[in-house]
Amino acid sequence: MTTEQSGVGGRSDADSRPAPEETEAEKSPAPGDTRDEAGARSGGTAASTDAARVDTERGTGRRAGRKRRAGKKSPAVTATVASGGATGDEGSGTTAGDRAETDDDAATQASATDDATGDHASGTDDAEDGDRDDKPADPFSAFGPAPEPVFGRVRRATRAVGRFLVHEWTLAAVAALAVAVAMTWPTLRYPRYTLPQDYWDPSLQAWQMAWSGHILRTDPAMLWHSNAFFPENWSFAFSDTLLGYAPAGLIGVGPEHAVLRYNIMFVLAHALAAFGAYALARQLGAGRIGGAVAGASFAYAPWLLAQAGHLHIISNGGIPLALAMLARGHGWSLRYGYRPRRRHAGWAFAGWLVAAWQLSLGFGIGLPFAYLLAGVVLVAVVLWFVRRRRVKRPFGRRLFLADLLGGLVFAVVGGLLAIPFFKVAELHPNAARTLAEIQLYSPPASGFFTAPAESRVWGELHEGARAVLPWSPEMTLLPGFVLYALAAGGLFFSVWRVRHRLFLLAGVLVTMALGMGTRFLGGRFTYVPLFDYLPGWNGLRTPGRMMLWTTLLLGLLAAGAVTAFCMRVRELAAERVPPWPGPWLRLATLVPLLLVLAEGLNVTPHPVVPQQPAVMRIVDGPMLVLPSSQNLDQPVMLWSTDKFQPMVNGGSGFTPNSQTQIREATVSFPDFASIDYLRRVGVKTVVVLPERLGGTPWEGMLDRPVEGLGVSREQVAGAVVYRL
Repeated sequence: MTTEQSGVGGRSDADSRPAPEETEAEKSPAPGDTRDEAGARSGGTAASTDAARVDTERGTGRRAGRKRRAGKKSPAVTATVASGGATGDEGSGTTAGDRAETDDDAATQASATDDATGDHASGTDDAEDGDRDDKPADPFSAFGPAPEPVFGRVRRATRAVGRFLVHEWTLAAVAALAVAVAMTWPTLRYPRYTLPQDYWDPSLQAWQMAWSGHILRTDPAMLWHSNAFFPENWSFAFSDTLLGYAPAGLIGVGPEHAVLRYNIMFVLAHALAAFGAYALARQLGAGRIGGAVAGASFAYAPWLLAQAGHLHIISNGGIPLALAMLARGHGWSLRYGYRPRRRHAGWAFAGWLVAAWQLSLGFGIGLPFAYLLAGVVLVAVVLWFVRRRRVKRPFGRRLFLADLLGGLVFAVVGGLLAIPFFKVAELHPNAARTLAEIQLYSPPASGFFTAPAESRVWGELHEGARAVLPWSPEMTLLPGFVLYALAAGGLFFSVWRVRHRLFLLAGVLVTMALGMGTRFLGGRFTYVPLFDYLPGWNGLRTPGRMMLWTTLLLGLLAAGAVTAFCMRVRELAAERVPPWPGPWLRLATLVPLLLVLAEGLNVTPHPVVPQQPAVMRIVDGPMLVLPSSQNLDQPVMLWSTDKFQPMVNGGSGFTPNSQTQIREATVSFPDFASIDYLRRVGVKTVVVLPERLGGTPWEGMLDRPVEGLGVSREQVAGAVVYRL
């Protein structure tokens, strides 16, 4: 028998702990000890001898109770103990304490095996030894562990549904929806008849969703050639399309359904923005309340109240949600860094799909997002080449494929969506933005501290500050004074590392500089190079909308501060004996969230949408509705959602030359020149709405005779219809 084997055999199966009198100097080698392998084995033998001595000193009473079962021990357990002892004795760098812990585990396993398999045999041994009367049997030996309950399908389904309902993300989604309904009220009070802020741009966007659903259901090939702006082609690309909402457009027909659809999507857009920012903050390492602050500040920043009539700007929740999914898929967070074991290719691919959907809502905010993702991909590729020599597949094969396929989907969607807009730019040079126009919409630095009129808290107080702004609807960019304060505190007290706080601060300053357009150093080093060299950037005429990114970064800084504050509150509550007033301290952590929400309260008007004239459900196109102008035509587009007949009318980010010429030619309608021009264009019907003629160039046209002009005129449902 070797020395190691005798050492194992000298230990009992229950304990091999160091003797009580053993000192730390005996358990570990002294500094500078240079024992060789033979010396290490001798130490192992000594440890085994010590273990045997401990058994002797602990008395024979405990060993007598196990003596009868020593021969009944499971071979597997014996082998495990022997193997563990050999490893502990021979392994270099293993301390006596580690060996004792290993032996304790082995003894526990042996004891458990004895209890599970040796009770019946023990009874036989007791009878043979004649000591049954001396030691009564354990009364609990007849009992075994309770079997695991086996649930039926209904019970399993119920438990799964219950877990889903109380899951953090379910509760977060429900809370985001409830808060959105409250914060956008009274949007859903009369959802079929009113629109938030005004009925001009919202009417256009309600028509856009209705058109995309209608044409996908009837003739998808004609998607980009809408019924408005006749006889122009590619007219659906005259402004951001909200194409991602096309599935909602499949439900319902007519103006009332279009208005209802718009209001529902308006509320859901706010909910998604709050949920997406919450998910991003949580993924980066913020706590629940910190994430809620980030979500609320991103969705209900005061400056967004001025954008209530621009659903394509409000619909920004896909940006933080996609970033959260991509970060989750890559196992990365701001607080904990890169954790390869948390990688998940499915989440990464889903993040790319959400990003593609966000891009389909419009390039107004989607284009900067696309360039951000392109920069992230570039950095990831560089990191892959740097680390591939040190770490095998640092991103993982599945994750690499998910990124490759997801990025390809995103690029294809972006490319296909860009084709119509490049076509419009080619056919309509007047649609291109100029630096003079960019300068007109570039806000001064004071705009970052000025709230719009729709703010319940600051609207009236900032009336004088708004009066000096050249174009206040796009220059009141206050993200919230509470958010400023929380973000400033997050620079000094936060769960984020110092370098991460500095990165977030740099992002805030850079996006603010970009948001100022040509107002910051003339834009020579910020906005103008992007305008000149980045494809598509010259189509963005309102630099102030870069405030979206500033708000998101400020929210992350605030989330870090609030999370650190909540952690400190929990520590203070735990230090109290008894832990009072812990609940009150924890309620104090909700104060930042409530203040952020309070600053987002609105007094947004909700005007009633002009009622659809009955004639719009009767006449066919191509037609022209008079009077016609940018604002007057947008409700007309909404009225056409019953039949979608071709019409000259339409309102967008620019006015095509053909529409301008038709409006000028028909100021004298009806006369020979105007009728001949309309016939050559292809217009067959002219609808005049008498109640809208006052104060327009077409006022008094109903008094002009039509005899000898080859046209007919009739009264139809309160309107006058000319058939050419």
